[in-house]
Amino acid sequence: MAAEATVTATPIPTEAAASPAAAAAVPPVLLGTEAPAVPADQAAAAEALAAKAATEAQAATDAAKAASDAKAAADAKAALGAPDKYEFKAPEGKAYDSNLLAALEAGARDANMPQDAAQKLLDQMSPKLEERQAEQVVAIRKEWFEASKSDKEFGGDKLEANLGIAKKALDTFGSPELNKLLVSTGLGNHPEMIRLMFKAGKALSEDSFVAGSAPSVSPSKATAVLYDKTTI
Repeated sequence: MAAEATVTATPIPTEAAASPAAAAAVPPVLLGTEAPAVPADQAAAAEALAAKAATEAQAATDAAKAASDAKAAADAKAALGAPDKYEFKAPEGKAYDSNLLAALEAGARDANMPQDAAQKLLDQMSPKLEERQAEQVVAIRKEWFEASKSDKEFGGDKLEANLGIAKKALDTFGSPELNKLLVSTGLGNHPEMIRLMFKAGKALSEDSFVAGSAPSVSPSKATAVLYDKTTI
C-alpha cells in the first residue's frame, strides 16, 4: 500500500496577524472611513487663510463702495453747476479786490464750477495773491525812495536840507492824519509828493521871510502855494 502523502496547510495571513513592520509600511486610506485626520497646525493655518481672504474681500468691497459714493457726490456737485451769482467770502478782517473777484467769477462760470468749488479755489489762491501783492508794494516803495534820493531838483547832496524845507510845508498845511497816510502808504517817499512839499516850503521861506521876525503867511497865500497848478 502506497504511503499517503502528508499535506501541511500553510495558514493565510490575516490583517490581524500582520507583523508590526508590515502594518507600518501600509499607506493610510485616503478615501473611506479611515481617512487620516488633518493635523491641528494645518487646520489652524487653513482657518487663518480663510479669515484673511474674507478680510481682504470685505476691504475690497468697502473700497469699491467708497469710490462709488465719491463719484456719486462729485456727479451731484457737477450737476449743480455754476450758481446764478457767486457769493465769495473773505477771512475775517480781510477784503478781496473787486477786480479779482470779477475775474475769478468769470473763469469759474466758464468752467461751470459750483459755489463751494469756486470758494475753495479762492481760499487756496488768496495767500499767494497777498504775498505777491506785498512784494509789489515793497518794490514800488523802494522805487520811489531811490528816485527821490537821486532827484535833480531836491535830491543828491542836499536831500536832507531840502527834506527839512518840505517838512516845513507839511507841518504848516498838513495834519496828523496826512502824516499817517504818508507813512502807511509809503507816499512820503514819492518824488512828486516831496517835490510838492519842497516847492511849498520854498515859497513859504521866500515870500514870508522878514529878518528878525517869525514867518507869517496869509491864508490866501497859503492856499495859493498848496494848490497852484495842482489837481485835486
